[in-house]
Amino acid sequence: MKFGKSICVLNVGGTRYAFTREVIKDFPLRRVSRLHACATEKEVLELCDDYDRDQNEFFFDRHSQVFMFIMLYLRSGKLRFVPGVCELSFYTEMLYWGLESVHLDSCCQKRLDDRMSEIGIDTISEMDVGVSGDDSQSSGEQVHDTALTGRAKWLEKMRKTFEEPNSSILAQLLASVSVIFVLVSMIMLCASTLPDWDTAKRNIVEEQRTVEAVCIGWFTAECTIRFLVARSKCEFLRQPLNIIDVIAITPYYVTMALAQAGVPDAGLGVAGVVLRVLRMMRVFWLMKLARHFLGLQTLGLTLTRCYREMVMLMVFVFVAMAIYSALAQLLEHGMDLGIKNPDFASIPASAWWVIISMTTVGYGDVYPVTVGGRVLGGMCVVSGIVLLALPITFIYHSFVQCYQELKLRSARYARNLSVELLQ
Repeated sequence: MKFGKSICVLNVGGTRYAFTREVIKDFPLRRVSRLHACATEKEVLELCDDYDRDQNEFFFDRHSQVFMFIMLYLRSGKLRFVPGVCELSFYTEMLYWGLESVHLDSCCQKRLDDRMSEIGIDTISEMDVGVSGDDSQSSGEQVHDTALTGRAKWLEKMRKTFEEPNSSILAQLLASVSVIFVLVSMIMLCASTLPDWDTAKRNIVEEQRTVEAVCIGWFTAECTIRFLVARSKCEFLRQPLNIIDVIAITPYYVTMALAQAGVPDAGLGVAGVVLRVLRMMRVFWLMKLARHFLGLQTLGLTLTRCYREMVMLMVFVFVAMAIYSALAQLLEHGMDLGIKNPDFASIPASAWWVIISMTTVGYGDVYPVTVGGRVLGGMCVVSGIVLLALPITFIYHSFVQCYQELKLRSARYARNLSVELLQ
């Protein structure tokens, strides 16, 4: 379309923005930049709500304050919710202009997931706001390319590849390889504890060392790359899964260093015990699966958010255990009633019976024999059920909420990945 003036005016909800033709042509939001390529006024009206040829003014009947925040995002690279505006309304405006939830800051993404989980929807279709899928995808990519350029863009792409397994096809391939290495490592660890392993490993010792070295090499390279491309190195070192990675990798290098120093693997001294403990710490590699499986992620997120309830549960159990242990020791061993149960000779010994009774496990290795002890045991079981049920209700609701949030996030990644496959 041949513009009548060199200055183009965008009127968004009554707020006017003036730009030159060159700025409109290369505008980060594709809905706006496509105005420059329109050949007829009909094409213009497909992108905006009205057009004034005399003033060269494009009218958009959208939320002016939200668009102001989007303009600030194009300048600063940070997008947050407008105070007092519904999260879903803001997200709808984002979709109209071609943005996705990934452009929001992490705190606002969580608020959006919570809101969508409350009303029970997985996503808002672009058709609901009059945006085609191609327009939304192209615009989102263009904004992302504008915010991150050069080395920063490459680092962000690498970070998503290693940190977000569902972000791209390459990320899924790397995640699959990592899972295979974890499973191989766990199989080797379990096999090494079999009775016949000592005889068999004499014939396959070199193969075992090679497989172990390859697995450790992969884990080390993966952890190193993720550290180098992390946005914040300090935040990276504080994340629980990254700490687990370091704990799982370090024992191998400590073992190799001790072996080079001449310490035997089967030594009976302190060094030999340390080697065996370090070797068994490789079981922490299983925690790496939390990066790739929704269930483990839900469990970790639930424990993180419900630590107060978990502490409260532990306090309940500890207080009840202290009371019942003292009473059980008194009734079964402390009182001179002609029967002294040796299993309840001390309060710590009685605590074992209390904890397995409160959790309704009941191994049967320790049990009361006096009438008073049996009555106390019944009270212990009933009170244990009640005390454990009280905080578990809160933990359950938090688990469901965390699962819904992670499922929404996973669905969003899957939708982006499907678009990538179609392209």
